[in-house]
Amino acid sequence: MSEKVLFVDDDANILAGYQRALRKQFRIEIAIGAEAALKLIERQGPYAVVVSDMYMPGMNGVQFLAKVKEIAPDTVRIMLTGNPDLRTAIEAVHHGHIFRFLTKPCPPESLAMALEAGIEQYRLITAERDLLEKTLSGSVRMLMEILAMVDPHLFGRAQTLRGYIRSLAQTLQIGEIWKLELAATLAQVGLVTIPPVVVLKARAGHSLSEAEQEMLERVPEISHNLLINIPRLEPVARIVLYQNKHFDGSGFPRDNVSGYDIPLGARMLKVLSDMCDLEESGVSRRRAFEVMRKREGWYDPRVLEAAAATFVSPAEARQQTEVPSMAVSVRGLRIGHVLASDVYTADGKLLISAGHRVSEALLERIRNFAEVTGIREPLYVEMRPGSGLVQAA
Repeated sequence: MSEKVLFVDDDANILAGYQRALRKQFRIEIAIGAEAALKLIERQGPYAVVVSDMYMPGMNGVQFLAKVKEIAPDTVRIMLTGNPDLRTAIEAVHHGHIFRFLTKPCPPESLAMALEAGIEQYRLITAERDLLEKTLSGSVRMLMEILAMVDPHLFGRAQTLRGYIRSLAQTLQIGEIWKLELAATLAQVGLVTIPPVVVLKARAGHSLSEAEQEMLERVPEISHNLLINIPRLEPVARIVLYQNKHFDGSGFPRDNVSGYDIPLGARMLKVLSDMCDLEESGVSRRRAFEVMRKREGWYDPRVLEAAAATFVSPAEARQQTEVPSMAVSVRGLRIGHVLASDVYTADGKLLISAGHRVSEALLERIRNFAEVTGIREPLYVEMRPGSGLVQAA
């Protein structure tokens, strides 16, 4: 039998007795006290089964087994006590999630049967986990291959976001980074269901019909639905669903979720995605964060500042001065201008976010909207010293 069993007690004589009685049937290791046992689990684990005494100095059996569940969740936990009572049993089950509750003195035969059952349970747990991991790995690999073939640009963006969210997670000291990396990688996988012509129009900054805009707005929902049925990806799917949600509750999806009820991974993705969008439009990273700080209610403030600390170099941070702006009309807007304020349609819909550099396609889009639905004027563009920009009518 290759699986190891760890006995924990504060009495060395009792531990020696367990070894003598069971070493022919099982690979027995012992630890005197909870602290020594935890160190042993970290250094020499995994153990299939951990058997602990209830009453030990410092950390009792319930506290110890609860800690074992945290650091070695696959390990099966068994409690041994010489003074059984209902309250102890309830605490052990609730906090330590024990598999068996045995009373002292426990005959070697009964103890051996409990260990055999525990080892079998451990094998079932690890076999199921291995199967899930293989299924997960295969499913994700397939999605990534599809993404790379269908949309190389999107695949490259996904890889960039994956690296960014890993760095931000380290700054925020967040565990289970794999969930965040998967969410960043697969956040836009739903775009593969959107007609390519619509995706290309959006990337070029061309005007979209109401139906096309609705298609793109639903991409997080489509991505979520593609991921939700893959084993163990439920938390990842939820992050993906809320990636465009504003901290104040506005944005997609249109529900009552807001603030810290939005998954942390989604709040991180919102900051990083918008940072990438602004950079792709020609805005410096420092300027991108200046723009985002002005978007009241959009971002989790802690995440936004952690991202700024992670991705803006100290040299750039020292240059954070207010850039003067000037008012221009749609007619006076020129290619190369950098928008200093958001651009809204006449009915109040956000058309272009501040920070975008005006390209030929973007200028055409603004003029088209001005002609068809109207644009709120004046617009404001950055005016830097020596730029030669003058007030336009």
